[in-house]
Amino acid sequence: MSDLPVARPRIVCLCGSLRFGTEFAAERTRLTLDLAIVLAPEATEVSGLDPSLVRALGELHLRRIDLADEVRIVNPGGYVGEATRREIAYATTLGKRVTYLHEPS
Repeated sequence: MSDLPVARPRIVCLCGSLRFGTEFAAERTRLTLDLAIVLAPEATEVSGLDPSLVRALGELHLRRIDLADEVRIVNPGGYVGEATRREIAYATTLGKRVTYLHEPS
């Protein structure tokens, strides 16, 4: 057990394309060692997901954003896809702090 005090840790939700799994893992580790609670989508290795399940998973991720103090965009090379743009817009309407792994151009 660590002797470091942890009062109310910040909650960070990771967003971005799941093709960047290595970057997601590195950011999750970095933020955890910074004593943050990290929320992120899980990559599902299932092909041909039912469209209603895909929509439900998208809604589930918006609930993660609801819980977060900060939304961290995992965007190697500045890439931000359509779904991530929607998540950024959603977070912005809620007044969430949005930060980027790589600043967008």
